[in-house]
Amino acid sequence: MNSVTELKVKPNYIKQYKNKYPLITMDAVTNPDEPMEEGGIVHLVDKTHQFIAKGYYGKQNKGIGWILTLKKDEQIDGAFFKSKILTAVNKRQFFYKDEDTNAFRIFNGEGDGIGGLTIDYFDGFYLINWYSEGIYSFKDQVIDVLDELGGYQAIYEKKRFDTKGKYMDDDDFVKGVRGEFPIIVKENSISYAVYLNDGAMVGVFLDQRDVRKAIRDNYAQGKNVLNTFSYTGAFSVAAALGGADKTTSVDLAKRSKSKTIEQFSVNGIDYEAQNITVIDVFDYFRYAKRKNLKFDLVVLDPPSFARSKKRTFSSAKDYPDLIKDTIAITEKHGVIIASTNNATFGMKKFRTFIDKAFKEMNTTYKIVETFSLPADFQVNRNFPQGDYLKVVVIEKLK
Repeated sequence: MNSVTELKVKPNYIKQYKNKYPLITMDAVTNPDEPMEEGGIVHLVDKTHQFIAKGYYGKQNKGIGWILTLKKDEQIDGAFFKSKILTAVNKRQFFYKDEDTNAFRIFNGEGDGIGGLTIDYFDGFYLINWYSEGIYSFKDQVIDVLDELGGYQAIYEKKRFDTKGKYMDDDDFVKGVRGEFPIIVKENSISYAVYLNDGAMVGVFLDQRDVRKAIRDNYAQGKNVLNTFSYTGAFSVAAALGGADKTTSVDLAKRSKSKTIEQFSVNGIDYEAQNITVIDVFDYFRYAKRKNLKFDLVVLDPPSFARSKKRTFSSAKDYPDLIKDTIAITEKHGVIIASTNNATFGMKKFRTFIDKAFKEMNTTYKIVETFSLPADFQVNRNFPQGDYLKVVVIEKLK
């Protein structure tokens, strides 16, 4: 990890790196196939070997590494990681003091200065996500900082890499006292069952915190709610607690039903009074149209890419059709909450998807409000792709 490799930056990419763009991409350098070890330190240089930036090599789906500093002499060591992580924690003191919320992100990758690394806090448990073997090679330095912070019950980790780019499903426990799962965390006084030891997902996506609060506080009262791609039903729980007349949760994954039942139950909600359906969302749309079902509030939060036996869904290509299907089963003056976490396009393009769908359905609409990442998901303003979450609240007019 002490070796330093020079990567020569192509002339048309030099300016972006001098302007603090953090991601090292294969397209940006002339020698991306230079032999390098994961976690090895790299210097970006120009064709005359003049220093531009320093980072680490770590292959993931976004690129081949991340810039860590523009200072050639700055050491990438324990002190470096301590400085970055403690700075991030200090920015989030509000969350530590919030009695109604005890699940939040304390370190958000390149937004906090170290791409490929995120750390979440779940009521006394830390969860580290490693997105490459490169960043994983710095594990000891990261753990040392969390030890210095102290006050935790245990540390868990998710290694989101392997030779095929899939999640490595081995023992997620790192150190401390193993938890009894699920642990029940609070988010704006809503309870959620969380598993830190059961595959890549833990049971709730923390980046949707503000949207769930808005559903509960502003949109659910007295409404018939449809939650598509519902996962563990977190949006449905927020709607039920907000006074929804009924919620319908739809997801293709078989385990989504038991997980959704659990989330209702830990909030004291009678899950039998709700509708939880295991079915392909697109098949459900056809069923709803056939039965002339209409909803006052529809939540759309599909994965960026999904494949089932019947079809392949890509949010970058298929989202307008998804909205069209939704418009057809939404009441007049009903609300559609359209969300995507696809980082390959921005809010402007996402809004064109919405506009295209409504025009093709010959229906008018009004955008009520929008959401992006919450405050604990710190964003690097020089890296627009990091601000990936786009949520638009739409009222269907006529």
